[in-house]
Amino acid sequence: MNYLEEYKKWCESPEFNEETKQELLAIKGNEKEIEDRFYQELEFGTAGLRGIIGAGINRMNQYTVGKATQGLANYIVEQGTQDKGVAISYDSRKMSKEFSMQTALILCANGIKAYLFENLRPVPELSFAVRELGCTAGVMITASHNPPKYNGYKVYWDDGAQIVSPRDKDIISKVRAIESFSEIKQISQEEAIQKGLLHIIGTEMDDKYLSVLKSSVLNPDIMKEQGKKLKVVYTPLHGTGNTVTERLLKELGLENVYVVPEQKEPDGNFPTVDYPNPEDKKAFQLALELAKKVEADVVLATDPDADRLGIFSKDAKTGEYMTYTGNMSALLIAEYRISQMKEKGILPSNGMLITTIVSSDLAKAIAKYYDLACPEVLTGFKNIGAVMKKAEEKKDKTYVFGYEESYGCLIGDYARDKDGIAAVMALCEAACYYQAQNKTLWDAMNDIYEKYGYYKEEQVSIVREGVQGAQEIKEMMTKMRNTDIKEIGKYQVLTFKDIQKNIVKNMQTGEIKETGLPESNVLYYELEDNAWCCIRPSGTEPKIKLYMGIKGTSEEDANKKLQELKQAMMDIVENGG
Repeated sequence: MNYLEEYKKWCESPEFNEETKQELLAIKGNEKEIEDRFYQELEFGTAGLRGIIGAGINRMNQYTVGKATQGLANYIVEQGTQDKGVAISYDSRKMSKEFSMQTALILCANGIKAYLFENLRPVPELSFAVRELGCTAGVMITASHNPPKYNGYKVYWDDGAQIVSPRDKDIISKVRAIESFSEIKQISQEEAIQKGLLHIIGTEMDDKYLSVLKSSVLNPDIMKEQGKKLKVVYTPLHGTGNTVTERLLKELGLENVYVVPEQKEPDGNFPTVDYPNPEDKKAFQLALELAKKVEADVVLATDPDADRLGIFSKDAKTGEYMTYTGNMSALLIAEYRISQMKEKGILPSNGMLITTIVSSDLAKAIAKYYDLACPEVLTGFKNIGAVMKKAEEKKDKTYVFGYEESYGCLIGDYARDKDGIAAVMALCEAACYYQAQNKTLWDAMNDIYEKYGYYKEEQVSIVREGVQGAQEIKEMMTKMRNTDIKEIGKYQVLTFKDIQKNIVKNMQTGEIKETGLPESNVLYYELEDNAWCCIRPSGTEPKIKLYMGIKGTSEEDANKKLQELKQAMMDIVENGG
């Protein structure tokens, strides 16, 4: 069926309600808009289902959410694990609450227990709850850091991690097998409760989750002592973060926590930011204004589902607030926690620090220094979760820390997704520890560079929207894949990895090996002089992402090298290899 036939079906079929039909009839004659809504079905990417809210098969709505849930339900019933139940949470986005209740009731209609949070809660608490309740799966209704017009649907499995291959493919095949929306089973809320299928999760889960976080603090006494002086500005960016964060920091002894008042309450319109993403410096405007007013030491922001953390910290020498990339903030936490574990004699001898192929090589340097294994996985925290699961089953490695450059890390094995709440706590603990030594977090970051070298990284996106944009992105990847690139800027290419084709090519000898990684549309270039580049299409947005990293001898040298490499890489990708 082509997109116009699908559009006509949605406008006429009794399967769809009047509101949906009116929305679609309003775009009659707008072929470009109709095509964008109906040219493809929403696909599971690195972070599940994600799309613009609205009517159509390429949109987030009650029908696409219903189809995804019925497919998930069919899979769970086939596995015979329906009695274990599914935990469900949601963030502050438009339709999140409605989609979460719909998800719960469809599962209940299929005889599957649903544990639904009474109100919005962060991703890491959902991941924790899946494990705590012994559920077979979890669902989080969120579009993470995307603009306000988006929502999404993340699926977790019984280990608390997002689904990975082959399970993700098995579930999506069940979704695709649903030919009609009339196949989606229904039950009322009252009936689901009467049958003992719908259970509401209250604040008792907050208590358990926060208790585990507090038990992972390495220097509680220093935190209490220095917490009297340390000043922290925090913003949840209208999302889920402050359901637990302010309480957590106060219980740990931080007496000067200032939550940005304009951004404290959940709001799916995200009225004070263009883009609720802590990777975007503009999202910090109100937080930095408050920080200057109260003379804060640290400024922290979590995204709407609170799995990512962004940070500024004050440089005592200049009085300026300095920004951190996701690599910097995560590896500052890693160096602090691992060094303290070693000092206290609690660093496991078989420990591992897990990183991703687009994250900083500084992770490998830290792991090497502390004699930790450093597995490298594909983008997406679910891949870190998969390594954790394997280690848990084989009992050969102990998880110490894991992170990806996209502003997410996990400090313990109590969950299987990145945890912005725990990252807030860990950075505040580190700030207290360094403050006791008359150092700021910025001083600590510079100490890390002096110790290991000036590793610097950047990520840049080339956006191409709509059907034509998707084709352009595909063509860019194809051209890069099929071109033997021997130099990028002033750097020789040492090895080229095409992870989709499962090849690693030595560009000097021509020797070809396997990558050892799952198939993924990723191209990676290892360059001379500790430099590297990587490109991949986004799994959730209409863009192609370029990553690059270098190692410099000083801040100035590193910044110069990075800008040169970025320009060279963009020229090659946009001009087709």
